Amino acid sequence: MKERIDEINEHLIYSYKRYPVIFDHGEDVYLVDVNGKKYLDFGGGIAVCSLGYSNDVYKNALKEQIDKGIHFSNYFYSEPLAEAAKKIAFISGTDKVFFCNSGSEANEGALKLARKYAILHGHEDRHEIISMNKAFHGRSMGALSVTGTKKYREPYEPMLPGVSFAEYNDLDSVKALVTENTYAIIVEALQGEGGIYPADPEFIQGIRKICDENDIMMICDEVQCGMGRTGRMFAFEHYGIKPDIVTMAKGIGAGISVGAFAARSEVADCMVPGDHGTTFGGNPLAMKAVCTVIDEFERLELVKHADEVGRYMGEQLAALVESSDICVSARGLGLMRGLEMSVPVADYISRALEKGLVLMAAGANVIRFVPPLVIEKSHVDDMIGILSDVINI
Repeated sequence: MKERIDEINEHLIYSYKRYPVIFDHGEDVYLVDVNGKKYLDFGGGIAVCSLGYSNDVYKNALKEQIDKGIHFSNYFYSEPLAEAAKKIAFISGTDKVFFCNSGSEANEGALKLARKYAILHGHEDRHEIISMNKAFHGRSMGALSVTGTKKYREPYEPMLPGVSFAEYNDLDSVKALVTENTYAIIVEALQGEGGIYPADPEFIQGIRKICDENDIMMICDEVQCGMGRTGRMFAFEHYGIKPDIVTMAKGIGAGISVGAFAARSEVADCMVPGDHGTTFGGNPLAMKAVCTVIDEFERLELVKHADEVGRYMGEQLAALVESSDICVSARGLGLMRGLEMSVPVADYISRALEKGLVLMAAGANVIRFVPPLVIEKSHVDDMIGILSDVINI
């Protein structure tokens, strides 16, 4: 395997620090490498593979669509596009949706839509955006500009002007940054890359109030924490608020590349032909994936399942904290959890991989758990067993 990896690296730009494993295929909630070794997957393709790897309804729907057509172009309609738009609008509580290919693109589009709204509503001079420290919204230049971690931004500065960063879960720090030129506040209801931090209710509800009082667009980035991940279809639902614009990706395609931003009609209708576009966004294959994923969520009651199994995982991680000197805290919602440790987690993730468990980090000291939403409590027990062995409990 090492020789093959060396060959592969000869032709790849070194932008990922990959683990020395070549995966061949997936089975249920497991990944299998080219040597036949199975790994329990608690990374879920970075919170993407919500249905796991053996959902025949999903796979057969994609195969059928491949036979019918993969790409037609956005100069025309397709039935999968029509159906997917209706379903996404319904589950997100919005009216209209724009389909793209990734979370970064979804956030880029949301920023443009918010700016267009400001221009058309008498705020032509508004050019300031508020984001949060430790936020992650993507790696394209606009999305990167509102990503609240300096190490991602600094190599590419100068960034988009007019961006300021508040402290997550500190409403006063948000208020201090609001000016007459603020046109959008972008926030995750549960920070992912920043360390798995759920929003405090008064924080996210306070942002909603600030936006209402100042005609500012509230953008909720649900790329990672959305689509059932937290035990609600979207994480903002935990707080009884509705964003003006919601962005999504990852789990809505369950493996097929698709992103989207959605809004109520008053906001969405600010965009007109020529304002925004993407060649591959909304293609029939991706749209068939979206439709099938949403249908399978309903059939399998996956949001409820994620909430139930997620609570169990939270309890088991909390018990791990109680029994370990190096585990500091466990936090999260549903099947998006984090285990903070007093030491860097990289070595522990590598050791877990050697024992057949796929984990991820969220910063230097947090292990992130974002498994397929179809995992069972028995899989949680297996994960806890391996992790306990790795950290010598």
